[in-house]
Amino acid sequence: MTKVLVVTYYWPPAGGPGVQRWLNFVKFLPEYQIEPIVFIPEKAQYPIIDESLLAELPADVKCYKQSIREPYFLARMLLGKKAKVMSSGIIKEGDQNLLERIALWIRGNLFIPDARKSWVGPASKKIRKILKSEGIDTVITTGPPHSVHLIGLEVKQSDNIRWIADFRDPWTSIGYHSKLKLSRSSRRKHKELEQKVLRFADKIITTSQTTRAEFLEITSKPIVVITNGYSPSVKENSLTPDSDFSLSYIGSLLSGRNPLTLWKVLSELIEEQPGFKEKFKLKLIGVVSREVHDTIKDHDLGDYTTIVPYVDHHEARMYQKKSQVLLLLEINRKEIKGIIPGKLFEYMEAGRPILAIGPDEWE
Repeated sequence: MTKVLVVTYYWPPAGGPGVQRWLNFVKFLPEYQIEPIVFIPEKAQYPIIDESLLAELPADVKCYKQSIREPYFLARMLLGKKAKVMSSGIIKEGDQNLLERIALWIRGNLFIPDARKSWVGPASKKIRKILKSEGIDTVITTGPPHSVHLIGLEVKQSDNIRWIADFRDPWTSIGYHSKLKLSRSSRRKHKELEQKVLRFADKIITTSQTTRAEFLEITSKPIVVITNGYSPSVKENSLTPDSDFSLSYIGSLLSGRNPLTLWKVLSELIEEQPGFKEKFKLKLIGVVSREVHDTIKDHDLGDYTTIVPYVDHHEARMYQKKSQVLLLLEINRKEIKGIIPGKLFEYMEAGRPILAIGPDEWE
């Protein structure tokens, strides 16, 4: 069986979409005669914790750790409780106060490519020892955070191993990049690092054809598309859908994803369609922005809406299977058209109808 080292920042008990992809790949790679060994940060300050994912870890997977120093205290000092929201990648839409603008400038210009950059040196040093002791000649890095790819770059340049870079999201073309208050030199540095990673990696994986096309303009290296997916569920299969007409969104509902036209249509249906308001239930499972809260109230949908804070992955899948219709929302910007949310595949596995609203030509 061939060994590979998987370097990832997100790993249980981290919650959210960033952990799902490689948690599942690690489960199934042994079926293809590949033994994954995992390298993760120790004492990482994850913005979301989901202890239930620990139960999904393969019992026999070997895991190495390297301590990480994260500048979370700076964000806490400037933003208080809002720091956790920013560290999860959620950047406030619209007006920002002075402290928020300062925090974004620091994040974008002093921590390139991201706030986990201090992990690159220590992790690279330890990985070189692991490769030698374990007899491994293939390293897989997955980002974001894209500083993880800089670990692969450093090890590749020193040890000349086979390196596969997996991009769960784009780098410089991702939607939030333009909000980081980047200086001209910082923008250039991001571009240089992105190009260096794409040109030195032996193979590149993306999650969409759009990102693949973007990267092919930078590198001639082989690029394959492996979308996200789902791990088949068993326990939830016996669930029956809600008796009411439930329309459910599972995940972070940011201001940029606020579907104003949908709220307007639902409000009109309640007023005009006999019997609709007696059956209709809107369920939002996860973090919901203040602007979304306000517009739901403005459209007189508050009495029909249930908002449930973040739930663990198992419970989220139960909501998916019980809902009459699942709602998939994305920001209406052209740079988002190549983002295929991981939840889409779990929505499909749930077997419920899906109403999707997103940018034109959304992949």
